[in-house]
Amino acid sequence: MIQSHEFVEDVEVRGHIIDSLILPKILDVITSSGSQFLIRDMNVGQRRQDPSRVLIEVQAGSPSHLEKVLDAISDHGAIRTSQTDCQRVVADVSGAFPEGFYCSTNQRTEVRCEGRWIPVDDQEMDCGIVIDPEAGTARCLPMVSVDQGQQVVVGHAGVRVFPVDRPKEAGSFEFMNSEVSTEKPKGVAIRTIAQKLFDVRQQGGESLFVGGPAIVHTGSNELLCRLIRDGFVHRLFAGNALATHDIEQAIFGTSLGVQLHDGQIVEAGHEHHLRAINRIRRAGGIRQAVKQEVLERGIMFECVNNDVDYLLAGSIRDDGPLPDVLTDMTVAQDEMRKQVRDVDFCLMVATTLHSIAVGNLLPAATPVVCVDINPSTVIKLKDRGSFQTIGLVTDVAPFMSQLWHDLERLENNGGSFDG
Repeated sequence: MIQSHEFVEDVEVRGHIIDSLILPKILDVITSSGSQFLIRDMNVGQRRQDPSRVLIEVQAGSPSHLEKVLDAISDHGAIRTSQTDCQRVVADVSGAFPEGFYCSTNQRTEVRCEGRWIPVDDQEMDCGIVIDPEAGTARCLPMVSVDQGQQVVVGHAGVRVFPVDRPKEAGSFEFMNSEVSTEKPKGVAIRTIAQKLFDVRQQGGESLFVGGPAIVHTGSNELLCRLIRDGFVHRLFAGNALATHDIEQAIFGTSLGVQLHDGQIVEAGHEHHLRAINRIRRAGGIRQAVKQEVLERGIMFECVNNDVDYLLAGSIRDDGPLPDVLTDMTVAQDEMRKQVRDVDFCLMVATTLHSIAVGNLLPAATPVVCVDINPSTVIKLKDRGSFQTIGLVTDVAPFMSQLWHDLERLENNGGSFDG
């Protein structure tokens, strides 16, 4: 039996929609849902930098089916040609959106209000969009932060998304942005990361480093200290574990009771991280411990000494924790949101939970590199929507060592590997 597709709607897609595979994605969504499409007009950019434009007629068997398809393809940048304002419903309770709320992506978004398209501020995935009618503004807002009486966007009508285009200039980042694999040439990838860190620093931007305790366990903490001292890291996000074992290493020379210089297990070394936490708690916190000379070296010492902001978010299994650790999840998320707004580059190293948490908060336009020995960390990030993440599967110690070596080359050669 041939299904009728008598309900139709025209949508328009603009940008680098062919080389970025946006158009094939949209057509696949339409056909896989049981609907059909007709390309009514198409203008393909002739040069690499030229945008393309396609007018597509979407055909479905019922109004509800058509609406579902239109909602799905709108997240890929397909905009209805019959323009209508976004629908708004007043939140009836605090801490929860109205049913049918628009769920945001991490891509640049605009909403149509009173015939005018306005940008959505604080772009973040998995939030709602709240309209301030008096100010004429819109912003993403997490569910727990919505207040009763705020106007929340419902449905996809009057919302348009701008997928991130491929960079105009081909380069190493484009090469790296492929399927996660342990077989990628590590040297090229690490040089690319070093170049990005170097360029961000030279341009006065901000790089965020998200790190796990394996940096300390593998003896790579001094390399991170160098990155901080030389201005390549401007913010540090981590958990209680990285800070605790860094401080343990600074005070006792061990990490998890193991001497880092020779790998020997110290008698009663399993107590060292607890004794390290205790000393910091007695001092009143990490900054106070540095001021009192209780803490005189290490990653956290360098952060304090070089005015690098750090944010430590806790978990249920934390020992102590250190007094600087934020133990309220929603408070930690809000603080992270504030600090990621102006980040130009994010490097995540050996931490699954913090990488996913930060990836959820970053807009799609922010370049992200995730380095982990476990490929599932990067795969999870991409699966959750942080598709801009570039993954490098390798161990922490050789990565950090090569990264520092490449940064030294850039320093000595005036910012180029060719010198």
